[in-house]
Amino acid sequence: MRAMGWVIWMAVGLGTACGGGHGSTQPAPQAVSVAIAPLGASLWTGGTQAFLATVTGSTNQLVTWSVVEASGGSISAAGLYTAPGTAGNFHVKAVSAADTSKSAQAPVSVSVQPPPGACNGAAPGIGASLQGFRPFPADNAWNRDVSADPADPNSTAIIAFIGANTGLHPDFGTGSIGIPYTVVASSSQAKVPVAFTAYGDESDPGPMPIPANALVEGGNASSGDRHVLVLDRDTCVLYELYNAHLKTDGSWTADAAALWDLKSNALRPYGWTSADAAGLPVFPGLARYDEVAAGAITHALRFTVPTTRKAYVLPATHQAGSNTSTSVPPMGMRMRLKAGVDISAYPAQAQVVLAALKRYGMILADNGSAWYITGAPDDRWDNTQLATLSRIKGSDLEVVQMGTVYTSDPAGPAPAITTFTPSPGTIANGASAQLSWASTNATRWFITPEIGWVTGTSVTVHPTATTTYTMEAEGPYGSATRTVQVVVTP
Repeated sequence: MRAMGWVIWMAVGLGTACGGGHGSTQPAPQAVSVAIAPLGASLWTGGTQAFLATVTGSTNQLVTWSVVEASGGSISAAGLYTAPGTAGNFHVKAVSAADTSKSAQAPVSVSVQPPPGACNGAAPGIGASLQGFRPFPADNAWNRDVSADPADPNSTAIIAFIGANTGLHPDFGTGSIGIPYTVVASSSQAKVPVAFTAYGDESDPGPMPIPANALVEGGNASSGDRHVLVLDRDTCVLYELYNAHLKTDGSWTADAAALWDLKSNALRPYGWTSADAAGLPVFPGLARYDEVAAGAITHALRFTVPTTRKAYVLPATHQAGSNTSTSVPPMGMRMRLKAGVDISAYPAQAQVVLAALKRYGMILADNGSAWYITGAPDDRWDNTQLATLSRIKGSDLEVVQMGTVYTSDPAGPAPAITTFTPSPGTIANGASAQLSWASTNATRWFITPEIGWVTGTSVTVHPTATTTYTMEAEGPYGSATRTVQVVVTP
C-alpha cells in the first residue's frame, strides 16, 4: 500500500508541474461503512459460525466484534461466533476501528438441536431425509417386529389366490415411479383450504399446510390416484390427499383427505376410508431412499393385490371389496418374507427391502397389481437392483396370523361434544377470542374455518368478520359436530 501511495503522489506532483497552472480536484473522501457476511445464520445451541466484516471508505479493515445480547453467546476477535447453550434470537456486531460510529449487525437464530430421530429434525423439502425419524410410536402396528409371530392358518390358500408364482414388484424407483412426499415446517408454511369432491363425510377438514409445490403422484397431468403427502415436521402431523388438484389461489381440491398425528396410535373411525382404500396412512408404508441409504427400513411396507375381501383387519379400518371368500385377502392383512429365504446374494438396495419384509412385513392397503410394493421416487434408486425383487415369488411369503377380521364395522360409544363456547362471544375488529371445548369418546378434533387440527381444550381465533366456527370430534365409532359464532363489531 505504501508503494502504491508513492506512485499516486508522483503522478499528482508531475501533473501539477506540467499542467501550466491547471489545478486538479481531489475526490471527496468516501464515507466509512461496514458490511457483514453472511447476512445472518441459523445454528443449533453450541454451534459455531464464522463471520467476515468488510470496511469500505478506509484502508483500515480492523473491526471490533461483539454480541449485542449479554446472553447471546460469544465471538472471537477473528469473527468466529459460538452460540449459547439456550435458544433465542441474537445479533453479532462489527464496529469499524477507522470510525467507531460506523457498525453493522447480523441476526443469529439459535435453536435446540433435536435428539436423533426426532420428527422436527427431519430435513425440509420434496423427498427429504427424515434423519432417522420413524413415524408413529414404537408399539404402533407399522413398527412392530412380526418375525416371530405365527403364520396364519389360511396362509397357503390366500397366497395361492393372489399368485404363488407371481414375483414381487417394486412400485418405486428413479424418475416419477412411486408416491412422492414433501416435508414442511408449519412455522413457515401457511395452511390453505382443501375442498372435497367425493368423500367429504369421511375426510378430515382443513385448512392444511399443503404447499403449492407439493408433488402430485404421477405428475400434474396424471389421471391416476394423484396422492399428495405432506409431513409437518413442527407438529409431527401427516396430511394426505387422494385425487388432489391445485387451484389457482393456492388451495386444493381432493376426493378425500386424512390427517395423522404421528405421535399417537389413534386410528380413523371404523368404516372410514382415508387417502388409501384401507383407511390407512400411505406415507409410513413407503420404501424411502434415505432409509435404504442408512442400511435399514424399520417399519412395514405398503402393498397391493388385484382383489380384496369385503372385510378388514386392524390397523385397516375400511374395506373396498365384494368377494366374501376366506381365501381372499382382507385389507390390513400383513405378509412377511419367510425366514428361510436366502437374501445374501441380492444387491444392496434390494437386500435392505427384503430384510424389512422378514422383520416387519408388508400391509395390504389398496386394490392394484399383485405384490406391488410402494415406495417414494428418488433419482438415487438403482432400478436394476430393485428389479431383482421379482425373484421373490408369492410362495416365498406367508401371511402373519390375523386378529379379528371385521366383515362389518364394530359398534361402540359415539363421540359427543359436551361444550363448545367462545370467550368473549363478541369482539371488536382486530381483537381475538378463545374457543374452549370438552368432549367424550373422541381422539381427534378439528375446527373450521381458520384452524384445522387442534389438541387440548382451547384455541385462540382472530376473525375479521362475524364467523361461525364448527368443531368436529372424531373417535373410533364415528364423529360429532357443534358450532358457535363469534360476532365481530366495527
